[in-house]
Amino acid sequence: MADKEIPGIRPYDQPAGGWGALRATAKAVFEQMNTAEAAVTLFRTNKPYAMRAKRPEGFDCPGCAWPDKQHTSTFQFCENGAKAVTWEATRKRVTPDFFAVHTVTELLGWNDHQLEDEGRLTHPLAYNAEKDIYEAVDWDVAVERIGEILRSQADPNTVEFYTSGRASNEAAFLYQLFAREYGTNNFPDCSNMCHEATSVGLPQSIGIGKGTVALDDFDHCELVIAIGHNPGTNHPRMMGTLHEVAHRGVPIIVLNPLKERALERFADPQSPVEMATLSATPIASTYLQVKVGGDAAALKGIMKSLLEMDDASAQESPVLDRAFIAAHTEGFDALAADLRATRWDDIEAASGLPAQALQDVAAAYASSNATIVTYGMGLTQHHQGTQNVQQVANLLLLRGNFGKPGAGICPLRGHSNVQGDRTVGITEKPGAVMLQRIEQTFGFKPPGAHGHDAVAAMQAISEGRSKVLICLGGNLAVAMPDPQRCFDGVRKLELSVHIATKLNRSHLLTCKNTFILPCLGRTERDLQASGPQAVTVEDSMSMVHASLGKLPPASPQLRSEPAIIAGMAAATLPDSKVPWMTFITDYDIIRNAIEAVFPDFARYNERILTPGGFRLPLPPTERVWNTPSGKAQFLRMKGLHEDPAPADPAILTLTTVRSHDQYNTTIYGFDDRYRGVFGRRDVVFMNAHDLAERGIEPGDQIRVETAIGQGPERQLVNVIAVAYDIARGSVATYYPEGNCLVPLDYNDQASGTPSYKSIPVRIVRAQAR
Repeated sequence: MADKEIPGIRPYDQPAGGWGALRATAKAVFEQMNTAEAAVTLFRTNKPYAMRAKRPEGFDCPGCAWPDKQHTSTFQFCENGAKAVTWEATRKRVTPDFFAVHTVTELLGWNDHQLEDEGRLTHPLAYNAEKDIYEAVDWDVAVERIGEILRSQADPNTVEFYTSGRASNEAAFLYQLFAREYGTNNFPDCSNMCHEATSVGLPQSIGIGKGTVALDDFDHCELVIAIGHNPGTNHPRMMGTLHEVAHRGVPIIVLNPLKERALERFADPQSPVEMATLSATPIASTYLQVKVGGDAAALKGIMKSLLEMDDASAQESPVLDRAFIAAHTEGFDALAADLRATRWDDIEAASGLPAQALQDVAAAYASSNATIVTYGMGLTQHHQGTQNVQQVANLLLLRGNFGKPGAGICPLRGHSNVQGDRTVGITEKPGAVMLQRIEQTFGFKPPGAHGHDAVAAMQAISEGRSKVLICLGGNLAVAMPDPQRCFDGVRKLELSVHIATKLNRSHLLTCKNTFILPCLGRTERDLQASGPQAVTVEDSMSMVHASLGKLPPASPQLRSEPAIIAGMAAATLPDSKVPWMTFITDYDIIRNAIEAVFPDFARYNERILTPGGFRLPLPPTERVWNTPSGKAQFLRMKGLHEDPAPADPAILTLTTVRSHDQYNTTIYGFDDRYRGVFGRRDVVFMNAHDLAERGIEPGDQIRVETAIGQGPERQLVNVIAVAYDIARGSVATYYPEGNCLVPLDYNDQASGTPSYKSIPVRIVRAQAR
């Protein structure tokens, strides 16, 4: 193919991090905040452990869930963390005057970046259908109207209570209590779209739906295997940890379809040497570009090779940890039989990797006494994502990599408290013990039937079975697959309520009664009757710590999330036995209630005063397995395909990815510099050979069509092809733009996780050269 200049597409030769990260941070500060105020605010980021007068001095970053390291580093934030903080603490405001001159119809024509970049919401708003605008509404009027509509519903199960992962433990606990006293377990949650496969799969394998690794384990590991994630963009503070691991000489083996710059080389902005010399540290010692959808086959190949090595070894030096397997596991013989019966030719075809490469990974794993496997949504968002997660657990169990320093499983959660929300009760499948403790503590009997997850909720909304949607943060309709179906469904609701800091597209999908209730952000001062209030969050390694905002609220009209939830609950449940308004006077009271329902939070208010907070119990770290048999389970996966295998060789497999100027559905800007994309998002990344086979040149406009079979035609149009270092047969485009290719019903049946990472597609050139 002849090289040609493509607007906005140019090589980026610098490492991840480094001066590029500092320039991007400075740009975010300049565009959003007062420089002096930004400096003080960023200094407090991720320092909630610094306590004075029994109060935290800092706040937890509203971005990713990577834990805070307890050292003396001045800066505990990354580039994307700085974007998240400045985006929330912006000086820009969206007042009622803004809506007076911009109709909802007009705003629907704006892009997602423009909507959020207008700034912070300042007043509670109600949609006026006659004028097609949002208008300011008194808080009491809004809350009473919401309560009135909720009381009028004939069936509580027609109401959906959605939760975004940024909500604090205190807000999430009150929210689930409100919904359960109201009478439903409908809890669609952002985790349903990302790590639900972890929450479902790991309890079956090891007895708990969380990772088992602590941050200190990275100081002791002898090998890291990283599967299906891009830390430089999605959890950038992890790069500091990987940087330290690489400097110790520890191998880091990466399996990922795309070459991602942060996994190739990284310059730590806090390293004077690297910054002064423009040098960088190689991160991946081995980089294997597995095909999209080939993770299960690759994992089976590694395990098959381990078994073959063990079979060939002398009994005195087994490769597998036979003593651990005998004492702590069940199902090994069935797994071994399945691996032995799996052909290497089939593994190579399904994974896109040569057998020798997987055998080399197995050899490195066999020589490591302590291994950590990290994984992200590249593993979970598949048709058999739950089984993918279980194959990772199988791999670790084979060599006893649980319950010892430097070893374990490390799912990479997204939002900074998505794990905490689940811990304090945001679940559509409640356990009997939790429900019993709620009844004992609050005197009402909560419902026991399972409710809706995110997919089931949107199915019910689109089919007219659910009438009300309450959103504690987030941008649900945009985040979900099948946007046309979701958008149409939300517009037919009787009531939608959005608790939010900024305007987004879901707010513009107005229905019969639509309210936007503006809330405080993580960076802002929350002043209640007893004084300033701290909230708590749980990171991806089960550490719980306090967070205290210090900035003045963006508007005197803002209320905290706990206060908004308590107000709605009191208006909806006039005979409630729950002391809703008392909770808001002092959040210590909420934490006492959490402790009463969840004993793992014993001495909650006392322990959050400890620098760094406290860690929740993780039984597998003690080699305790809370499974029915009391042992960890080897769980087989039939075959090699985690997604339906296309019969037509012309069909490619598409994965959706985030750009570097993005966090979930929030678009900070239009650059994705590590991938060489600037000022645009209308791109599809393709292997050069796949382009040539289709007669497509880089820069050509193309049409992407979903190739699932039955159902309505789904297309992504007005996009261009970009040649990229990605596994053959695999293509990638940005989320959420690519969601139009994903049917709502196309998901992992075990967990309900949408299959955003495995869309069979046909790609054709859409214009003449």
